[in-house]
Amino acid sequence: MPRWKKLLTPLAGSPADDRPALNTPTSASGFLTIGDTTYIDPDGSYPLDHRADGSATLIVNDTDRHITIVTERNSHHSPAPPSDPSAPAPAPTPDLVLAPGERTETRRGVSVRVG
Repeated sequence: MPRWKKLLTPLAGSPADDRPALNTPTSASGFLTIGDTTYIDPDGSYPLDHRADGSATLIVNDTDRHITIVTERNSHHSPAPPSDPSAPAPAPTPDLVLAPGERTETRRGVSVRVG
């Protein structure tokens, strides 16, 4: 039995047909610029710091993936709840999505997610 284990061990660690493993994260190719910071081949989420003077933050998507600007949800930036509890709550602000090559300036959002 030890001989079979030795022979099958390399197969267990490699994906079939030379495909990437399912759990392997893939990063975007290109550059993501948030304010004054540029990330090369970004992967995951990046914080979106707002400027102290209140000016908009420039976001440039020079990658091959869509990026999402995740907006505030139930934070101190959200509108105050209505004083009448029976009044409907304001609708949440939708996330912004930038296609490859797009850019925007924004004063809202908490992070930028690649993919």
